[in-house]
This record gives sequence, structure tokens and C-alpha cells, in this order.
Amino acid sequence: MHDQWSGRWALITGASAGIGKAFAEELAAGKANLVLTARRTQALEALAARLSNAHGVRVATLGADLNDPAAPAEILAFTRYKNLPIDFLINNAGFGKFGEFAKLDVKRQTSMVRVNCEAMVHLTHLFLNPMIERRKGDILILASTASFQAVPYLSVYAASKAFDLMFAEGLAQEVKRYGIRVCALCPGSTESEFHAVAGAPIQAAASRETAKKVVNVGLDALLAGKHSVISGVRNLLGAELQRLVPRRIVTNAAEKMFRPKS
Repeated sequence: MHDQWSGRWALITGASAGIGKAFAEELAAGKANLVLTARRTQALEALAARLSNAHGVRVATLGADLNDPAAPAEILAFTRYKNLPIDFLINNAGFGKFGEFAKLDVKRQTSMVRVNCEAMVHLTHLFLNPMIERRKGDILILASTASFQAVPYLSVYAASKAFDLMFAEGLAQEVKRYGIRVCALCPGSTESEFHAVAGAPIQAAASRETAKKVVNVGLDALLAGKHSVISGVRNLLGAELQRLVPRRIVTNAAEKMFRPKS
């Protein structure tokens, strides 16, 4: 159980399902108070009621669509209106879309960049400054094992996650002198809605990790002061081994693996 945030407020984006929901469950079990945001307000409210009843913590919810450029400021305004100082920001919200880039809806692709990158940067900037003033705070950013190489047919998603990883690692080095920890969590295939939403091929169940396991890896790494972490030994080995191979060869292999069936 992670009780290091007991009595403190954590903000989780994309909290209605998958890894975001697992973060909420783990932190609530450790007696952290929560601000949960996502587009699906009914799912958020049901989760909030369950966690509050089970663990006796305070849980506030806010429906927010991070594709809207105004959403990050609205989230900040909500926490200030409710007088909820955020000590732990979890930038979990994000999505992917599988297929040939030229054939996919360009609005969906640019929305992906907006949610996975722009909104994450905006939220981080908004909530970081109060943390600097308090000389205390934690930020966890969901990247991916796709951060480490190009992934044909998930080209925009992989590029956005590479951005997330590099941003997190750079920021972590900047702010550690203020007593603030930043970590990028890089899961591989995880039991979540990602594949269904992205329309991507689903990997064998044996190769998928549970959201709970991924969450614990991320929280442990953050507490240990790591700037990034890859969840899963197989994923870690894959990321390390590909460093020894020219990127073009890795991309060529990935293209054959992910090529849509005609």
C-alpha cells in the first residue's frame, strides 16, 4: 500500500478507467484524497462514491475533455475554488489510433497530440508553480514503451509518447532542487481500454500486465527518485536490446508486425 500521500490531494486525469482508475484505487487505499477528471462523468462519480465509502477519503470529480484547450485552466480553477492544494499530479489521460496515417482522420490525429502532449504540458505548468512555492510535490507522466522507437501505424501515438518521456526526464532534472519528484511511467501492453479505443491489434493475454501492477511500478519508481521507469522485465529487455540495433531495422520489424491485415 502506498500511504506516502495520506491526507494529501492527488489529481488524476483520465481516471474513469484503466491505469487512471487503478491509480485512484491504489492512492485511496493509502488514504490520499483525490480529484478525478475524465470525460465520462457518470463513471467518475461511481468510482468516487465507491472509493470514498471504502476508504473514508475525500474525492472530488470534474468532467473534463482535455481536447479542449481551456480544460487545464478549468481544472486548476476547480481545485482553487474547492481549496484543494494538489501535491501529486498524475498526467494519465491519453489515447492512440491505429492505422495508416494518410488514411486516418487528421482531426483525430491532431487531437491525440493535443491530449497526449499539449494538455499534459499545460497542466504540469499550472500545478508545478504552487509545488515550487511549497518546496514539495510529485508529478507522474504516463509515457509508454512506444516512447523508445517509431511504431508504424501508431506513428503519431509513439511520437507523442516520446515527447512525454523526454519532457518528464528533462523536467525531473530541473525541479529536483526544489524537492519535487517527476517520473515518466512507460508501460507496455496493459489490461485497459487502449487497444479497443485505438483499434490496435490486441496482444496475447500472457504478455499484458495488469493496471494495478503498472501503477505500483510507477509509484515505487517515483518514490525512489527515478526520472523514468519501464514496467515489466520483458518490456525493459526489449527497450534495452533495441538500443544495440539501428533504428531503421527496428522500425522495419515493427512495420511488419503491425501492418494492418488487408
